[in-house]
Amino acid sequence: MSENIQQKIEQLRKELHQHNENYYLLDAATVSDYEFDMLLEELQDLEAKHPEFYDENSPTVRVGGGITKVFPTIQHKFRMYSLDNSYDFDDLEDWEKRIIKTINDPVEFVAELKYDGASISILYENGKLAQAVTRGDGFQGDEITSNVRTISDIPLTLKGDFPAQFFMRGEIYLTRKNFDKLNKLREEEGLDPFMNPRNTASGSLKMQDSGEVRKRSLSSVLYQFISEDVPAETHWELLQKAQGWGFKTSQQAKLCKTMDEVKEFISFWDTERHNLPFEIDGIVLKVNSLQQQRQLGYTAKSPRWAMAYKFKAEKVETELQSVSYQVGRTGAITPVANLKPVLLAGTIVKRASLHNEDIIKKLDLHEHDFVYVEKGGEIIPKIVGVHTEKRTSESREIEYIKNCPECGTELVKIVDQAIHFCPNELHCPPQVVGRMIHYVSRKALNIDNLGSETIEQLYREKLIENPADFYALTKEQILPLERMAEKSAQNIISGIEKSKEIPFEKVLYGIGIKHVGETVAKKLVKNFSTIDELKEATVEELCQVEDIGAKIAVSIVEFFKNPENILMIERLKSYGVQLQKGESTNEVLSNVLEGKTFLFTGKLSLFTRESAEEMVEKHGGKNISAVSKNLNFLVVGEKAGSKLKKAQDIGTITILDEQEFLNLIEKQ
Repeated sequence: MSENIQQKIEQLRKELHQHNENYYLLDAATVSDYEFDMLLEELQDLEAKHPEFYDENSPTVRVGGGITKVFPTIQHKFRMYSLDNSYDFDDLEDWEKRIIKTINDPVEFVAELKYDGASISILYENGKLAQAVTRGDGFQGDEITSNVRTISDIPLTLKGDFPAQFFMRGEIYLTRKNFDKLNKLREEEGLDPFMNPRNTASGSLKMQDSGEVRKRSLSSVLYQFISEDVPAETHWELLQKAQGWGFKTSQQAKLCKTMDEVKEFISFWDTERHNLPFEIDGIVLKVNSLQQQRQLGYTAKSPRWAMAYKFKAEKVETELQSVSYQVGRTGAITPVANLKPVLLAGTIVKRASLHNEDIIKKLDLHEHDFVYVEKGGEIIPKIVGVHTEKRTSESREIEYIKNCPECGTELVKIVDQAIHFCPNELHCPPQVVGRMIHYVSRKALNIDNLGSETIEQLYREKLIENPADFYALTKEQILPLERMAEKSAQNIISGIEKSKEIPFEKVLYGIGIKHVGETVAKKLVKNFSTIDELKEATVEELCQVEDIGAKIAVSIVEFFKNPENILMIERLKSYGVQLQKGESTNEVLSNVLEGKTFLFTGKLSLFTRESAEEMVEKHGGKNISAVSKNLNFLVVGEKAGSKLKKAQDIGTITILDEQEFLNLIEKQ
């Protein structure tokens, strides 16, 4: 029986790997999204019931969900060098002359787009993804394997005739479309938008929850094969082989026989880059012959056989007409420069972010200054300088506002932070509206048909002021709103009613306690089964919960000190919103762990922490969040730290490794 199950699991894995390759590498999907999801769901179900067949490179790891609190530092076996930069064709000609003088032979180049993202080095062993490490300082980086496994166009297993062990270097990036989609979701939830795709991609790779990394829809391009055993004579040949093994390589790369061909390639993409679906900031040139690369060698910082041609950031001059101030859902104030419209990088620019007061002071910005606006890797243009010669003697320095532009409340500036905040979170209109938009958002109460415009209208009509007011709305109150029809109004009322079934952890996330995100809300609900228990918790008790520090704990306690928040909670309760933990719907497989408590620590490799905790519950055990005398078993992965030491000091806690934990379950 177990052999049949294992065969079914392996068959599903093979099929899903092939579908992934068809979609992301060959751009030729052979099944619908629904069919793919059904196959994936079937595999997830089988793997959950049979953890003995765990495979770290199963297609199900794409979904993510593992939590990594510390990213170990890993030494690069082969140093990740930086590239020398050039900014004009004279530099490139000088570089070519130096190469020819050294090797005394003709040279050809491979020209590739310089993707604007985060560099990565991925180790493959026996055709399987074994480890992924960030560039770091070039000598060592952070190990982020679980996060990289969630990126759909990075192969988990290879095909064909590949070397037993090698590294693939590449870039992790966000497409313009996915960046815009991500920012739209953030704005719908009242969060500040991300600044640019490059920083967002880099930051996403260091998120602790790999499930959240998956949702960012990152992309990759692999451009360099590194190994002691190289199965080719040229870099161009290696790129073709890598594509055959299952890697996504740049489709725009070109083999150039002469420097004139290189210049044509650069000139073409200097213009056409604005039509690409992703950001580039230049062109990378590499000597094609690997033998010539070895002859040329390296300087202390970079390879002599490669060069990055950097595009000049496009910059224009225009007039500053005014500075306005926006208030975000969290109360953060963002100054915005309103500009005389000007054409920049193919689009008309009317506004530019000024970020904070420090930037305004650094620029020494005055009223009606003529400013230089740049749009390099930034989606949102920025002011990079001021044409002071055009400034008139009457022009006054821009003074940062002292009061909220929306509610008039005096702003506060937290020590060591550059941003000003409006503290009037319960009555400042953008914060109030933002809080309600967050409440109905997909990740929270998921109330269909209640978009930001409808919520703003309801607020302007004084029909809602906080999330509890949604449940007092009637169809007759909604119908008079602009562009509102009978069916739309009924759908809103039905959506609000349906939200009463949403589980406690999503409601807790939705009510908008500062610093309480999705993951923190889940942790809190595991430890406090009702909103009343959470309301009575002290800072010290909250800090005992995994991932809850003093900052979050204080924020929760302060939230429940406010009488208006308490009234809102009581009203939500009276309307039937779920403010207590529901009965577990997990299938119970055995009672072999009944009466036993478990805690997992360190970097787990055989399963994710969430799946491990689920296994405990399915076999009758209980998960707890801290090491104490009430703990029976501490299951430790790699680099277990203070929790392991504390368990050893207590002396009565049984310490297991991952396999011993699985063996314990199998004793059923």
